[in-house]
Amino acid sequence: MTGLVGGIGPADIGEDGVFVKICGITTEADALLAVGMGASAVGFVFAPSPRQMAPSTVADIVKRLPHETVTVGVFRDESPQRVIEIANTIGLRAVQLHGVESVEDTRWVASRAGWTIKAFPAGHRNIDRFNEYGAQFLLVDGNNPGSGELFDWRLAEGVLDPRRLIVSGGLRPDNVGAAIEHLRPWGVDVASGVEASPGVKDPGKLREFIAAAHRAAREVAAASGHRSAAYAGGLGTDPAGTDGSRSDGAPGPFDWQEEQ
Repeated sequence: MTGLVGGIGPADIGEDGVFVKICGITTEADALLAVGMGASAVGFVFAPSPRQMAPSTVADIVKRLPHETVTVGVFRDESPQRVIEIANTIGLRAVQLHGVESVEDTRWVASRAGWTIKAFPAGHRNIDRFNEYGAQFLLVDGNNPGSGELFDWRLAEGVLDPRRLIVSGGLRPDNVGAAIEHLRPWGVDVASGVEASPGVKDPGKLREFIAAAHRAAREVAAASGHRSAAYAGGLGTDPAGTDGSRSDGAPGPFDWQEEQ
């Protein structure tokens, strides 16, 4: 496992190859705690939300994180220029677009960001067009992100190469393992499922979630006799393809709610 995917290297994921993102980080203490417990990435929300952060505050937190930490800025229907301005100013390694961003705007951002995640609600009609958006990864979420509500995982089956799939939406320490076993995604993403209150992470839940995710990934790999395709193939290939094509999903804020 020595390649790069969208600017991601072997140090960015666990030994078993599953990418674990802890989103909705609001304090330096929680960011360091997540990283110290084995999270691959931490996410900061820059859209209206109980977890919304000011760029200057996030910049101070990012400076104190280990260099290898994948820092992700979560935006919703922000102007492409502003997304890149914030990402470059802070030094974010990735951006996540969680609104109704157009194909053109998403491609513009993706061509300038380290790597890009485009999020859509499960079952949305535009997921079939994801390859047009130019993003490296597709994040599939529930209809009411941040609500802690699960979606039917069958809606995420076969929508994309699992090596480019990140699953979110109602994940918790007690169900993340089942999600990994069912969908074998490249990564998992959680916010409310590891919180004591909105924006405040619970150390116990955080530890249990990360451990459960890595345990499930190891079990999937062991069951197949080797690293599963979802994990082994995640490095050393270009998930976006050489032409930058993909598919899209549709509206779906990350931890704020809006009528679809």
